[in-house]
Amino acid sequence: MQEENSEMEKRNKKFLRMALSLATGTAVVVLMLHMGGIFTANKVGPGSTVTPPKESFVKFKTAEAKIETITEFYEAVGTVRPRTETTVEAQISAKVEQVLVKPGQNVVRGEPLLILDSRELRSRLSRAEEGLASASARREQAFQGLTAAKAVYSQAEAAYNRIRKYLEAQAATLQDLEIAEAAFLQARAKVRQAEDAIKEADAGVNKAEKLVEEAKIALGYTWIKAHEQGQIARRLVEPGDLAVPGKPLIVIQTRGSLRLEAMVREGHVQKVLPGAGVRVAIDALSLAFDASVEELVPSGDPSTRTFVVKTGLPQDERIFPGMFGRLLVPLEEIRVITVPRKAVNRVGQLDTVLVKIGEGWNKVMVKTGRTMGERIEILSGLSGGEIIAFTGGEDNA
Repeated sequence: MQEENSEMEKRNKKFLRMALSLATGTAVVVLMLHMGGIFTANKVGPGSTVTPPKESFVKFKTAEAKIETITEFYEAVGTVRPRTETTVEAQISAKVEQVLVKPGQNVVRGEPLLILDSRELRSRLSRAEEGLASASARREQAFQGLTAAKAVYSQAEAAYNRIRKYLEAQAATLQDLEIAEAAFLQARAKVRQAEDAIKEADAGVNKAEKLVEEAKIALGYTWIKAHEQGQIARRLVEPGDLAVPGKPLIVIQTRGSLRLEAMVREGHVQKVLPGAGVRVAIDALSLAFDASVEELVPSGDPSTRTFVVKTGLPQDERIFPGMFGRLLVPLEEIRVITVPRKAVNRVGQLDTVLVKIGEGWNKVMVKTGRTMGERIEILSGLSGGEIIAFTGGEDNA
């Protein structure tokens, strides 16, 4: 009896194992069929063309993937700089009393920028003017002395001539003539001394006048003025600071005359000679315009093998020195495939477009390149001529 029960128990376990294996296999098959889309409506397997209902594309326009010929550019980054930039420095050593301007302020030629302490220079001018007054007084005295000497000389000359005549008429002695001659010669010597004194006094006056002029010039240096019209770019000093020759105080730039300075590789230098046509882009303002090369610095940077190229910029109040800019140097004509930017759908890092195939639409992954206005370059995924769908715009854009 026990042997029969044991045999039955073994058969039951074997049956359960077979049933479990069969159930597991059935579940796997059902799962595979489900993943293959057998039990799901409106699903297509991999490689099939997705053809949504026609009404889902009513809002879309169509356009053609065009093959266009464009100019390929070499791009050099640069910085907007003023055409001229002036550093204002002091010509004397003095303390700064007032700063009359601030960054961004427009100034005209001759407008005061700084005022320096002038007390010492005013005292120097006062001493120089006193010296000039003394020199002028000495010159006046010399003129008076010359006048007196000439008067004495005239009298001595007349007496000498008279005694000579008297001597000829034997009305005077030889001793009288000698006395008159001595007086005459002495008077003439005093006239020459007076003339020399006047020359010395004139020299003293000239020297004093130069000292006064130098003192006035130095005093004028206490008012530092703009040398040209421009805009205050930087203010490097505050009241109370010591201004000395060689120390920058203020930087003035030409606000309305700007240019882009870019670094161009040595391999493209021959394409950016002065007068060559280029294109300039200011990304912050979404500006792009044609320009010409104004200057090519003939000395390159040996560490980067680049040369500085300068191009003029149009007058635009929105452009400021220090802005980032790009210099686009034309290289050659190339053929590219372009589509409207609105036709490209981005999901994560993947770009796709809807391409019409027969009566349906297929989603194609593409690799995009440069943006050219309202169109974008397609590097791979399209061969040109395809009809694609996009939102907005006109048909056949």
